[in-house]
Amino acid sequence: MKIKCLIVDDEPLAVKIIEKHLEKFEKYEVVKTCDNPIEAFDVLSKEDIDLIFLDINMPKLNGIEFIKNLSSSPFIIITSAYREYAVECYELNVLDYLIKPIYLQRLMKALNRVSRSISTKSDSFKIVSAISGSKTHTKDYFFVKVNKKMVKIYFKDILYIESLKDYVSIKTIYDDYVTHCNLLAMTKLIPKQDFMRIHRSYTISLHKVEAIDGNCVQIENKMIPIGRNYVKEVKTKILNGFVQ
Repeated sequence: MKIKCLIVDDEPLAVKIIEKHLEKFEKYEVVKTCDNPIEAFDVLSKEDIDLIFLDINMPKLNGIEFIKNLSSSPFIIITSAYREYAVECYELNVLDYLIKPIYLQRLMKALNRVSRSISTKSDSFKIVSAISGSKTHTKDYFFVKVNKKMVKIYFKDILYIESLKDYVSIKTIYDDYVTHCNLLAMTKLIPKQDFMRIHRSYTISLHKVEAIDGNCVQIENKMIPIGRNYVKEVKTKILNGFVQ
């Protein structure tokens, strides 16, 4: 099965280098190249894209704003000549950050991450099937695989979910459960009206927040940081009692 790629970069030479590198890997297919994010949004509305190679400094809309406005969640590899955006991009859950000029050996490391992440995402789809046959939450629980055993977890019992790279730890009022799934995929499996991603490493239950202290939320005795890209939305939802 091909991994469908979209390259978004306003530098023709940079695009050609990535295309030439990807030609060496049979399972990667460049579906489209765009010189601005506005055109990329149009492509995403028509094509099923698995992986985006994304520049930061572009006309009309920069790469960071593009990520924040994505409604779908393909994997993203940043390709930039500037290092200073790396921390902010990783907080937005990009898969890798490549500095131009991009060399084949460095790209291969990024593609290895893609392969591992797609494998993890596939595991999460198996969990989705265990939840229900539709995208809507018709039940108030789901099953996750923990140490070869399928464990039922009720949404109302979840306090927060913490990323452990290719695994997540689901902290409930009763116990902790570690399962093979990334945080982005896990967050999609739980009701969005009750849960919110607040940091690259944390998704929380909005109903379990006891206090906000600076840029942290308190759930039981745990102080959980709010990522700087999430602060405004988190405080709006929690302090205004607004959940949708």
